[in-house]
Amino acid sequence: MAGVGSAVRRLYLAVYNWVVFVGWAQVLYYAVTALLGGGHEGVYAAVERPLQLAQTAAVMEILHGLVGLVRSPVTATLPQIGSRLFLTWGILWSFPETQSHILVTSLVISWSITEIIRYSFFGLKETLGFAPSWLLWLRYSTFLILYPTGILSEVGLIYIALPYIKVSEKYLVKMPNKWNFSFDYFYTCAIAIGVYVPGGPHMFTYMLAQRKKALSKAKTA
Repeated sequence: MAGVGSAVRRLYLAVYNWVVFVGWAQVLYYAVTALLGGGHEGVYAAVERPLQLAQTAAVMEILHGLVGLVRSPVTATLPQIGSRLFLTWGILWSFPETQSHILVTSLVISWSITEIIRYSFFGLKETLGFAPSWLLWLRYSTFLILYPTGILSEVGLIYIALPYIKVSEKYLVKMPNKWNFSFDYFYTCAIAIGVYVPGGPHMFTYMLAQRKKALSKAKTA
């Protein structure tokens, strides 16, 4: 019975990883095609739907960690996925004024390459039981460049959105109201930028430790 449960788990994770892999491959293809065909201004329009679907699908990874389907700690998964969903829906989708900025291109390319490598790595692990050593190296090395470019793009886009957030008053809840509650999205986004200051280096340090552990384990295997 345990063997059946393990097989179902592997089948589900394999399908999940390959489906999301295809989504991110579409994002990268559309981004590069738009960039070469008309410049960075058209990148977001080209990738919007597959980007939203692929990134939102990552919510399942939080559930995977919570129910024990994967070993990844939720404490590491939640902030990364949360920040990306915030950028995808709370900045890019909510404030179209940011969509034509060149940082959207660097963001999308950084995210998509990272995720294509990651999901193909885990897809092969679940499908075949192993992944080639070169893919393992890419999985734990490309973040050295792509994580900083992604983080800088995220912070930059939030900063660029601040004036539009302020003027539009979108998601602003003023008092008095029946809930006796107020919320200012402008200050929330400003605080989010501040969170990146300690959060970015902390996550980068965590990934460096994971890289050392994974590559050392591969050498001794």
